[in-house]
Amino acid sequence: MMRGTEKIAWAVRKPGGETVIEAFPFVSITKKKPALGIPVVRGVVGLFESMKWGYRALSRSADIAMEEAEAAPPSSEEERSTSKPKKASLKDQIYMGLTFVIAFAISISLFMYAPMWIANRVPYVKDTPMLFNLMAGAVRIVLLLLYMMMISLWSETRRLFEYHGAEHKAIHAYEDGKALTIDNIEPYTTVHARCGTSFLVLVAVCGILMSSVIDTLHIQYIGEYANLFHRFGLRLIFIPLLAGVSYEALKLSAKYQKSAIVNFIIQPGLWVQKITTRKPDKSQIEVAIKALEAAV
Repeated sequence: MMRGTEKIAWAVRKPGGETVIEAFPFVSITKKKPALGIPVVRGVVGLFESMKWGYRALSRSADIAMEEAEAAPPSSEEERSTSKPKKASLKDQIYMGLTFVIAFAISISLFMYAPMWIANRVPYVKDTPMLFNLMAGAVRIVLLLLYMMMISLWSETRRLFEYHGAEHKAIHAYEDGKALTIDNIEPYTTVHARCGTSFLVLVAVCGILMSSVIDTLHIQYIGEYANLFHRFGLRLIFIPLLAGVSYEALKLSAKYQKSAIVNFIIQPGLWVQKITTRKPDKSQIEVAIKALEAAV
């Protein structure tokens, strides 16, 4: 999946070998409504837009891969579409909605509540905002890394990570002004400063700092938390703000990544990308090229 300035496109290799390419007009709502394009706010909006299109691309790729064997073959190797995405049935929409809600609930429980619960069980930690959030943040990062490493052992996920690496390689070549050929793209690294994986690492780090400030202000001006759920609920309220601040940090780091200090700061995100990206083969790079060409 690739996102250009005016289009979003994806390319999917079907089991038979042919590639389905679909491209759709896309202009971020932050461009249409200036009030949504201000710093921090644009990050929140962009996050929801990325989640929406990312989930749609994964669902569509699964549909393409599972098409009936007796379906009519495409007239050529590639199929292109610039129309609006096909509207899912009510049943499919309900199913996708429930799937998203369940996945979101599991993610919040595992990566937000569980680290806070663990930190809250340690004496002398729960009553000190900085210590509490440092420990909860450390546990959160460890859980995230373990989760990524575990799913990377699954062959299907590993293949997905290979396509992820192909996307990054193709984008590097495009940004360097190189012709989009396999030979030009292969030498590039699979990691990229603006990757969503780096965004997750920034969210974890920014979360430690922001949560410490929130806890300190709450204890000083409102009082102690009634219980862990009270503390957890306040975290949920500030998730959009955390996403917006992390987005601005990612955007800033990408702009000044040649700076030694910034390069040092973004290294953890690049290291984690070694898990979420893998070296792609030539056929995967070819699919990435087709998606990028359709998007730009």
